[in-house]
Amino acid sequence: MSDTIAAIATASGISSISIIRLSGNKACAIAKYIAPTASFRPRYSDLTSLYNASGELIDHALVVYFQNPQSFTGEDIVEFQCHGGIVVAEEILDAVIRHGARLAEPGEFSKRAFLNGKIDLSKAEAIAKLIEAKSVDAAKILARQLKGELGDFVDKSRESLLRALAYSEVMIDYAEDEMPEDILSQLSGQLEAIVANMTRIVQSSRRRRGLIEGFCVAIIGKPNVGKSSLLNALLSYDRAIVSEIAGTTRDTIEEQVRIGSHLIRLIDTAGIREAHDQIERIGVERSLRSVAESDVVIALFDGSVALDSEDQKIIDILEANQDKERIIAINKSDLERVADIQILSVFNPIEISAKEQFQYLTDTLQRRLDQIGESDDLMLISARQIEAVERCAEEVALAQDPLKRGELEFFSYHLQEAVKSIGTITRPYSNEEILDKMFGEFCLGK
Repeated sequence: MSDTIAAIATASGISSISIIRLSGNKACAIAKYIAPTASFRPRYSDLTSLYNASGELIDHALVVYFQNPQSFTGEDIVEFQCHGGIVVAEEILDAVIRHGARLAEPGEFSKRAFLNGKIDLSKAEAIAKLIEAKSVDAAKILARQLKGELGDFVDKSRESLLRALAYSEVMIDYAEDEMPEDILSQLSGQLEAIVANMTRIVQSSRRRRGLIEGFCVAIIGKPNVGKSSLLNALLSYDRAIVSEIAGTTRDTIEEQVRIGSHLIRLIDTAGIREAHDQIERIGVERSLRSVAESDVVIALFDGSVALDSEDQKIIDILEANQDKERIIAINKSDLERVADIQILSVFNPIEISAKEQFQYLTDTLQRRLDQIGESDDLMLISARQIEAVERCAEEVALAQDPLKRGELEFFSYHLQEAVKSIGTITRPYSNEEILDKMFGEFCLGK
């Protein structure tokens, strides 16, 4: 990391301000070529002229110096805050590169912050996710991770596991000494609590993943119940072709729309029925796959006609996906009611008209999504984090049997694997921590 790196830190395009960032040992030296009259006092901003390698004026801008280690990367950082626009920012970037900096690789500033101990892996992931946040709830969750919530959870979990591991190692090495009789039952109870807590966090994180990635909402129903009309109404423009011909929609159609504070991926699926040809059969298969991958299912039924076997197939799909949020809507309320909807009463259906009145549907959807985001539980924001916690919980659970049989070597092995797994979320595992715990918890000076 001896190179001094540079990059434009703001999104490309027209804006009021653009920021060019320098980081590395030569950041100040290089910046002085560009801004010769700046004072470079740490954490002070100077309004000064910036010049290119030929001595020509580029812009009149702010220069801010962050002295190591009090900076994002832990290195010297200089930021140029110039007038927005692509040309000026690129001129400044070209100038610093000509004076010895190199163009930063994607994510290199955050990588240096991690390697210099300024952030851990959980905070690095939170930074990346925060940039792409799909909702206000997501931003709040990610802000909590940036503040160290996940790191605190990992540290406390490691602490508990290392303490248990320290007891085990001491019992192995000092088996002839007297140990508390109830120590095994205490350890077992503590480990059960750890597994239960981690399992709850994993399940909650999977259920709330849409807060980070954007919720996926699938609209399903038999042909001609108004799925495409509802999609068009929610989007406020005619995205899908609508006709009275059953099976007009042969493939899934995906669009993004904001519901309340949530940006959702809305999927209009092909009508689900016994397919009449190969293309329609593929469309139905994709519809079923969309249901499986969705966070919320909106099932439409046509209230102007009698329910039939195709509607029953939709009901069967709903019953098979009880783990998902489900909204059942009786469409075409502007027409005379013909359908006997008693069979749907268990789902608490709502009545809408995709053509005239569907506000209650959007209100219901927003309320359901808000409820998912209401939990104060810790949330794991990536598949990597979820896998690490799952693997840790599995190893802790596997440690229970050898503990009960008194096979402490195997017990210790599983706990070591658990510590390694949970540690991958924030920082590497170190065997010295076990020794620190052992000598910290026991008086072993014999």
